[in-house]
Amino acid sequence: MNSSYDATRELYRRINRLFTERHRVKVRPSHGGSGSQARAVIDGLPADVLTLALWPDTDAAHKAGLIDAGWEDRFPHRSCPYTSTIVFVVREGNQHNIHNWDDLAARPDLSIIAANPKTSGAAKLGLLACWGSVVTRGGSDKEAEALVKAVYRRVPALESSSRAATVTFARKKIGDVHLTWENEAYLEVKEARGGLTVIHPPQSILAEPHVAVLDANARRHGTVELAEAYLRFLYDPAAQDVIAEESYRPTTPEAAAKNASRFGAVERFGIERVTPGGWQEAQAKFFADGGVFDRVYTSG
Repeated sequence: MNSSYDATRELYRRINRLFTERHRVKVRPSHGGSGSQARAVIDGLPADVLTLALWPDTDAAHKAGLIDAGWEDRFPHRSCPYTSTIVFVVREGNQHNIHNWDDLAARPDLSIIAANPKTSGAAKLGLLACWGSVVTRGGSDKEAEALVKAVYRRVPALESSSRAATVTFARKKIGDVHLTWENEAYLEVKEARGGLTVIHPPQSILAEPHVAVLDANARRHGTVELAEAYLRFLYDPAAQDVIAEESYRPTTPEAAAKNASRFGAVERFGIERVTPGGWQEAQAKFFADGGVFDRVYTSG
């Protein structure tokens, strides 16, 4: 079983088909908000591999004793077969003239659709991207918090996952702007067949969805070799092409160069430029009880 985050449904449907053609096995998928999936695995979901959105979610499974030490270096490119970022989706014509993070706070009548950072990897990254758009240009934490607060004042309700937010924005046609994964944005536009546009802000965060074998489960299931083969297959040229076709940014140099024209221009900054202590500091500062997110979303 592959426990993955919500926005990867279409990607792993294709990856699983390719993998099973070579190995004659069945791969069962499990999808949900990245944080929710991490908790499910820790609580007993019998997955063999994790392909979650965020480092803290995978590391939580490691801390629970399900993943062996050194998991980040087990596969190429820090165990990231693809990367992504956070972008905007707007209605056709972009009547609110949304191009940058500051624009999301410029109009009091703007309605922004976003998921809940407590459960969704995309939502965590969206908040950090907004914050980083200020501090990476020399702004203060106070200025960054003011912008994030102004943006979340325009979010009428938080969705449980990135896919739930997609349904609200693209299918139910609620809201003016959707903060989401780059791959999810392109999927929305494709399925809408007109009426939606992807906007790449000048700056956004580098999203690194790590992959890992759930060693404790795989040993119990007798699937360690197969689980490793599955994750190594993600770096195969055929899999990397599928990754690009599904609008994730492949990490092998050959596939990255081959597919560069598929993606919009955006400067992606790493988590260390938002919080020098990386994800551990970010988790405590922004998403722990009483942290930045709780302050900006519950305050008046």
